[in-house]
Amino acid sequence: MAARSIASLNISFGLVSIPVKLYTATESSHAISFNLLHKTCGSRLKQQLLCAREDIPVPREDIVKGYEFSKDQYVMFEPEELKALEEAGTHAADITEFVPIEAIDPVYFDKAYYLAPDKGGAKPYALLARALRESKRCAIGRWAARGKQYIVMIRPVEDGLVMQQLLYANEVRSIKDLNIPSAEVKAAELKLAEQLIDQQASDTFDPTAYKDEVRERIEAAVQEKVAGHEVTLAEEPERGGAQIIDLMEALRASLGKKAPAAARKTATAAKPARKPAKAAPQAEAAPEKRKGTRRAK
Repeated sequence: MAARSIASLNISFGLVSIPVKLYTATESSHAISFNLLHKTCGSRLKQQLLCAREDIPVPREDIVKGYEFSKDQYVMFEPEELKALEEAGTHAADITEFVPIEAIDPVYFDKAYYLAPDKGGAKPYALLARALRESKRCAIGRWAARGKQYIVMIRPVEDGLVMQQLLYANEVRSIKDLNIPSAEVKAAELKLAEQLIDQQASDTFDPTAYKDEVRERIEAAVQEKVAGHEVTLAEEPERGGAQIIDLMEALRASLGKKAPAAARKTATAAKPARKPAKAAPQAEAAPEKRKGTRRAK
């Protein structure tokens, strides 16, 4: 099924304007959702909004939005007032600077979109993608949509460009807020840890090697119930042996385990094939023992 564009916009690159189409890069529809039902008859439940003071249902036409500026004290906004405060969509992403790709911590990454050239945009699209790829930089800009303003990063990938929404600085907590104690790492411990990393290292990341096992179990249970079968609850797996407290012992025990399939595949591909061993010369057949009784001496 061909991908469907969700919007069109222009990327402003200096005095160059690149018309592009926007495509969602992720599939939120793959999430499994459940409805709330009445247990006794199986009918769907309807939500009601109740007034906390009068304890009566409130119709939607009597609902307004309010901001709590103090405990149980609100200022109310009409829909027209909030609409006037929203950012007007410009259908444009204005590039403001170019920074090294590794300069942006992935913790700032939000939703991603694929970009494809629109009519007349193939040449400048290819130019921007190649320039970013060769300079090892990404473009940072602003994009307004759905009444909000976003920071976006446009980065090159193998086949084109991705526009990644970024979180604002006040939306990301600092790791400095955590109380992380300092600890001394011994040289022997570091060496074993590096050996463990090398043992399970891969040169590429293959996302298809990982499956959502919880989703698969839920889907299987849904099909069993649709077919009228009872779902057998799996017993909780037994925990492993005694917990290894000593760090060196834990590292040595980890090195003794087999590497994951992806890591073994990479390691196997890296090793040269062994030459077949030469066939050993056939030994002469041993004379057949005679059957019979042994003479007593």
